[in-house]
Amino acid sequence: MAAVATCGTGAGSTGSVVAAGSKNNVTSFQRRGPRASGSDSSYSRLVSIAGTRPSVRNGQLLVSTGLPALDQLLGGGLAVGTVLLIEEDKYNIYSSLLFKYFLAEGIINGHTLLVASAKEDPADILQELPAPLLDDNVKKDFDEDACNHKTAESNIKMKIAWRYQLLPKMEAGPVSSSRFGHYYDASKKMPQELIEASKWHGFFFPEKSSSTLNIEPCSLTHGYIKLLQFIQNIIYEEGFDGSNPQKKQKNILRIGIQNLGSPLWGDDICCMENGNSHSLTKFLYVLRGLLRNSLSACMITMPTHLIQNKAIISRVTNLSDTVVGLESFIGSERETNPLYKDYHGLIHIRQIPRLNNLIYDVSDVKDLAFKLKRKLFTIERLHLPPDLSDTVSRSSKQDLAEPSKLLGPGCGVMAGGKKHLDF
Repeated sequence: MAAVATCGTGAGSTGSVVAAGSKNNVTSFQRRGPRASGSDSSYSRLVSIAGTRPSVRNGQLLVSTGLPALDQLLGGGLAVGTVLLIEEDKYNIYSSLLFKYFLAEGIINGHTLLVASAKEDPADILQELPAPLLDDNVKKDFDEDACNHKTAESNIKMKIAWRYQLLPKMEAGPVSSSRFGHYYDASKKMPQELIEASKWHGFFFPEKSSSTLNIEPCSLTHGYIKLLQFIQNIIYEEGFDGSNPQKKQKNILRIGIQNLGSPLWGDDICCMENGNSHSLTKFLYVLRGLLRNSLSACMITMPTHLIQNKAIISRVTNLSDTVVGLESFIGSERETNPLYKDYHGLIHIRQIPRLNNLIYDVSDVKDLAFKLKRKLFTIERLHLPPDLSDTVSRSSKQDLAEPSKLLGPGCGVMAGGKKHLDF
């Protein structure tokens, strides 16, 4: 506002201001120090937190999910104070890998971890975290993979429909100038010295379920109550809620909750079609309240494929900020379908939050697939081969039509129908 007031002076005074500015080498748009010192210092303290950056669209502070390609799809990263819900694949193979990426990213950036699980001991989960890759090693791995597929891609380049070339490119390699988000080697474990130097808190439900509480009917389950109390104590005791303004260096609390809603947590929504969903929805409601008032971000994995009631899934989605679904090809017809031979599953961006604006960022790429290479978990556009081979069965052609419906108007839509266009 000071710059606007200075610029709005009369014509006679404008000349003197410019003359004085040129003589003293000081512009008239210099911000006054005393007025902005408080806000600037607090803002710079937030931006200076390792592993964070402000969003270029809404100014929200972001952290990386541990997967740079997923950060790009979510609008730059996971906003601090929000919940990321991962819909688990049927065999919980790839969702657990994303869960470990999220925790590994916190250790690399020096964030405090809170790991909650009813299946595995948090200490054992940390021992299975993937090892970080240096930029040089990542480039080498991407170059090797590019050389392996260069010949195959060159043979089918002229056969791929033109609409794929018009889609925006996904992030395929490391960005040397940015330290936001890292790449990890899924074939190696994180060095023990990094885990020992990190600060983390574990919540293993079988160990916490020894004590008994008087729980009212239709209230939270015992496991959810204990977990909420544990999270609340960590946030308040370690000052993640901003209750200690004298603390110069602030930090981020990364909360990871595994298999929420499963019977291991004492919840029955996966066991009965008309299970009581009040316990889970209340837990998510209270959890979001804790996150909104703290420097924390949460990732939750949930076996939504076991929940038979679609209304419960809709409520859980509404109580989450960001929702990402994983659909694995293991055990399905697509596993042996030649159309999907280069991929291991599909990834669906179900929901992206509206932060400080009325609309949310929607990715231009609708067809997304993932594959686990020898070291890296990558997300790519779903490139289906052209229907030029006699080896593709009729069922495969019908399967090709389903993802084509999600694409925008053009030749791709007609090619996915009953009539095919020959180019």
